[in-house]
Amino acid sequence: MALPPGPRSTLLTTIRVARTPTEALARYRERYGDPFFLPMANGPIVATAQPELIKELFASRDATLYGSFGFESTRALIGEHTVLLMEGDKHKRERKLLTPPFHGERMRAYGEVMIEATRAAFAELAAGDEFVAIERTTRVSLEAIVRAVFGFSTREDITAAQEAVLATLGAAKPYLLFSPKTQVAPFGLGPWATFQKRSAELDALLYAQIERTRASCEGRDDILAMLVQARYDDGGEMSDRDIRDELRTLLIAGHETTAVSLAWTLYALHRHPETLARARAEVDAVGDDASPEALARLPYLGAVIDETLRRYPIIDVVFRRLLRPATFAGYELPAGVILCPAIVLVHQDPNIYPDPERFDPERFLGKKPRPHEYLPFGGGNRRCIGAAFSLYESRLALATVLRELELELLDGELPAVRKNIVLAPKGGVRMRLRARR
Repeated sequence: MALPPGPRSTLLTTIRVARTPTEALARYRERYGDPFFLPMANGPIVATAQPELIKELFASRDATLYGSFGFESTRALIGEHTVLLMEGDKHKRERKLLTPPFHGERMRAYGEVMIEATRAAFAELAAGDEFVAIERTTRVSLEAIVRAVFGFSTREDITAAQEAVLATLGAAKPYLLFSPKTQVAPFGLGPWATFQKRSAELDALLYAQIERTRASCEGRDDILAMLVQARYDDGGEMSDRDIRDELRTLLIAGHETTAVSLAWTLYALHRHPETLARARAEVDAVGDDASPEALARLPYLGAVIDETLRRYPIIDVVFRRLLRPATFAGYELPAGVILCPAIVLVHQDPNIYPDPERFDPERFLGKKPRPHEYLPFGGGNRRCIGAAFSLYESRLALATVLRELELELLDGELPAVRKNIVLAPKGGVRMRLRARR
């Protein structure tokens, strides 16, 4: 067995990739070639930014070859029964059950909820007020999930759910989820004990909502109601614990990623006045009474979001763990090695995206990039199951902001920094409300 060349120090490599993934990965690739080896604390990684190698990886449907890309330490946050950690036929079965709520008419039913969530997040601001964009976009994303996924409808229930979610995520310090060894609470004290308490409070809220939903799904089109009624091919249903785990997965995977993406989009638009003006003109042209579906279909608005996800990817890498020895790029790799498409490097490749540092939505107008050259949601049979939901929400939230608010950017150039598992703008993007339109 042979591994590609790469750095030797597990500790230094882990720290560098965790802190500054784009710079670290680019430096290692330049020094060692592609693919390159990364000795990481979570396991040995072979990384690549070659589109053809990524295509080969994503095209595989061999359930016996690639396993879950999730780490055991994350079970504390998302549970045991989650599509993120499943492998083989079990993963395929679960994904089939979870896919319908995120596509077609079912997903479009959430449009008004997403627009209302956006208005609510900015409602208290007056002209001249300064704010941090990511705090507002987090409110948008959280309310959309609490209503469209969990099915909470009263303001009291929505607020309670939002507070429980934020408390749990706030207690989920990154180092607690990095290794099971950090998940200890001596004498029932410390950060891990705090996380367990907040997590239990969120669970109590979720289980109560699951019980109410099982009692009556009438008139409900939220995702929880669909999961309660869903059946596997053999007629079996999901247990309360199974549903809880998938709800937490949808929450963790969907809430912060969409919030950060929207914050990056507001930042990028307001750094490029001509792009902002064009996007706003497109939104204004469809009129105040435009349906959510009409807003979501606006081509330039969609291109702005697509370019944001290229220029400022939320996730730096995706993983595929080898379940057995395999040949990859000419190397005979042992079982347990994690193959890793480097999203941040692919999206900055000048051979794919000329002048990659330039923010240019026209790259995506009338053009559809190949899936192994544009991968903000991963790819293959483990592509993010909520990608369509996130894009739909992003388009409607952005259209609502452009149509109803005049904002001013207060920051200059912002670097991307690690925020839990995502890459967020440093400081969250400071802005000011100039006026309501």
